[in-house]
Amino acid sequence: MNTDTPTPKAPLGAEEDFATLLEKSYIGRTENIQEGEIVSGQVIQITHDSVIIDFGFKSEGQIPLNEFTGPGHQINVQIGDTIEAYLENAECEDGLAILSKEKADALKIWDRLQEVVDKDGVIDGVVLSKVKGGLSVDIGVKAFLPASQIDTRPPGNLDKLIGRRFKFKILKLNKRKGNIIVSRRSLVEKDRDFARQEILQNLAEGQPVMGSVKNITDYGAFVDLGGVDGLLHITDMTWGRIGHPTEILQVGQDIKVKVLKIDPESGKVSLGMKQLTPDPWEKVPEKYYVGVRIIGKVVSLADYGAFIELEEGIEGLVHISEMSWSRKIKHPSKVVNIGDMVECAILDVDPVARRISLGMKQIHQNPWEVITEKFPVGTRIRGPVKNVTDFGLFVGLTEDVDGLVHVSDISWVRPARPLAVAFPKKAEVEAVVLSVDPENERVSLGMKQVYDDPWPRIEREFSIGARHSGKVLWVGDKGIAVDLGDHVEGFVPKTELPEELQETIVQKLTIGQAVDVIVHSLDEKERRVQLGLVLADEGTSK
Repeated sequence: MNTDTPTPKAPLGAEEDFATLLEKSYIGRTENIQEGEIVSGQVIQITHDSVIIDFGFKSEGQIPLNEFTGPGHQINVQIGDTIEAYLENAECEDGLAILSKEKADALKIWDRLQEVVDKDGVIDGVVLSKVKGGLSVDIGVKAFLPASQIDTRPPGNLDKLIGRRFKFKILKLNKRKGNIIVSRRSLVEKDRDFARQEILQNLAEGQPVMGSVKNITDYGAFVDLGGVDGLLHITDMTWGRIGHPTEILQVGQDIKVKVLKIDPESGKVSLGMKQLTPDPWEKVPEKYYVGVRIIGKVVSLADYGAFIELEEGIEGLVHISEMSWSRKIKHPSKVVNIGDMVECAILDVDPVARRISLGMKQIHQNPWEVITEKFPVGTRIRGPVKNVTDFGLFVGLTEDVDGLVHVSDISWVRPARPLAVAFPKKAEVEAVVLSVDPENERVSLGMKQVYDDPWPRIEREFSIGARHSGKVLWVGDKGIAVDLGDHVEGFVPKTELPEELQETIVQKLTIGQAVDVIVHSLDEKERRVQLGLVLADEGTSK
């Protein structure tokens, strides 16, 4: 207990050491009345400010009238009443002894409090007000109730406790300083432990009980069973899959649960909700088997697939590889969304592991089973560019099947433009089927095979130094591409321009602009035509 916590002193109003008062005082009469005693006397007079007492001394004694003032300033003493008072001063100038009823009452209360402490008992008290660090409590004298000793949990708003009566345990009684520290928490804990043991004795594993959701965490919920908290783990809430307990529970909700396990040593109670209903997996083998087509709801997505709810408590997984025959899907969200109703085929059932494997692509015919018949080698096709890579183009054959045109089969003469510029997505191209591999799900296409190889003609017509006219196909930072006609493109590097024009000439050229060029080199191995630009003003080139 923190002894530095400020506590209110008992309202005695005296500076004399309190322990000394206790040692000097006693209740009852003796032959020789002395100061510091508690004496008994009869009220013989009431003045405007004092009550006069005859207590068998050589002179009467007086008690301040305000010590008899009750609520509403009413005087609660009458002539003839017998009063016990503390003798402060036996001889005063006016001939009356000085008495105090408050001090006598306080001394008697301290004796009673000490008796409570000695017997390890409890005492009633009323909360008076908030003070720094806790509450002020009236147990006959003022005592301090630290905030940490109010309850087993932080009480929150202390104002709601003012005026209420509770039982308290006395933690510290300092007679010398007149300080008292009390606790309510220790009694609450004792009552709670007693109630907990009683409840645990009445609980049995397998018993259904009602409870109230007290707290929710990521891994489950704590349920109050009437004094005992039980843990309802997230895996025991439902036979199905949930991401967080708040999806089906909220704090304060009354729920029915089943006692799964009781640890008699720790008092921990494990609870379950799903155990109140039959396990749906018991009937899975007779309802769900390989080949059956079902319709389910998408309830969860992962990087590797989608979870489909077949019925409450039964889910299956569509792996990402089982969503499409041909599409390379990066994430299930590209195909389905949570809440979608989808048709699937059951691929595998493992009741022991509680796993069902599903496939979406199996609902449709495998296009690769008929691709050889539909597109034999040599077939000429026309389709849209689906994707452009460094190694070639993917061209759509059907909705589900794409063919690859390798970069070496795009053109007899290597394009001077970047592939993505020369063949943008959705652009229609012609190609010839070169090979079909259904087992590995591959179709190879060739675009240059649609027309004859122009290189022999190029070597004749585009000799080194020959001048030709063409149109600008593309302008880039490193040069320009020029269309020479008949599937032939040439490239004018930026470095082939005069230095004083290298930073401006490319910017001035536009797509479709007619230009004159001169052949600088032919690379038969790489199938490239490199050009120089003829400057019209000077009739020269570089």
